[in-house]
Amino acid sequence: MRRMVDTEYPGRVLIAEANQWPEDLLPYFGTEEDPEFQICFHFPIMPRLYQSVKAGDKTPIEEIWARTPDIPANAQWMTFLRNHDELTLEMVTPEVRQWMWDQYAPDPRMKLNLGIRRRLAPLLDDNKPKWFLLHALFLSLPGTPIVYYGDEIGMGDNIWLPDRHGCRTPMQWSDDHQAGFTSAVETYFPIHNDEVYGYQTRNVAAQEKEPTSYLNLMRFLIQTRGNIPAFGDGVFEFVGTGNTAVLAYTRTTNNQTVLCLFNLSDQPQTAQLNLPETYTDLLAANPAFKYQLAPDGQTVELRPFAAHWLV
Repeated sequence: MRRMVDTEYPGRVLIAEANQWPEDLLPYFGTEEDPEFQICFHFPIMPRLYQSVKAGDKTPIEEIWARTPDIPANAQWMTFLRNHDELTLEMVTPEVRQWMWDQYAPDPRMKLNLGIRRRLAPLLDDNKPKWFLLHALFLSLPGTPIVYYGDEIGMGDNIWLPDRHGCRTPMQWSDDHQAGFTSAVETYFPIHNDEVYGYQTRNVAAQEKEPTSYLNLMRFLIQTRGNIPAFGDGVFEFVGTGNTAVLAYTRTTNNQTVLCLFNLSDQPQTAQLNLPETYTDLLAANPAFKYQLAPDGQTVELRPFAAHWLV
């Protein structure tokens, strides 16, 4: 199939949506000499991002990446925060699964199979700093990031719909008829319409005009990421911080090293780091969270849910 796609449909990619442990995905990639899928979803990293932010502990992220094997040079992981299905918890222990349900799915309707059927913004309590942190983190990890429609404006979910449909309601483009999605009288799934996430206020047209909206923060992150070559194929390496709540790693190419630094907790934290004498924080220019690091020698002070890309 790969040979047929390369020959008859050049420029296309095959993506494996295989919910497996990282080492079990190696056969899906094939080899450089006999390639199969170009990209495989990295399912196990996704729930651990939520686990680490809720617990304020980087350990789950570091542990799953330690068991992520090298892959062929012509292949790539795919990273994501949400998709069209439930937030799957198959790739965690039963104890962590129960803890995640307790933390993120207090209403039984929020559970489905071995996962959580909620959208990104409600999972994060519509907390914009936490949302920004998670996106700055996953967009700087190795891999090809993918964003689920509606998450770029912080759309909500409808847990009263059956199965997975609560996360699949029509895109909210405006406050017009049917949220600007269609001129039809009815939609297959109802337009989301509650006080917090309803289409009357949570829509693309409204967020276009707001510099600090979810939409414009997403654009800022994606545009900034696109100007960082090291995020494409740079070597990934964790950096010690002396604090389990503070995650740091570098992405390095021949011409660039980026230090990615995150406070995973909702409290101020300090980290022990050897920062360069001069650096630029590429995320300090964003309109919502413009603030500077406060280094004191090797001690760096970080505000709650801080996110920094330093070059």
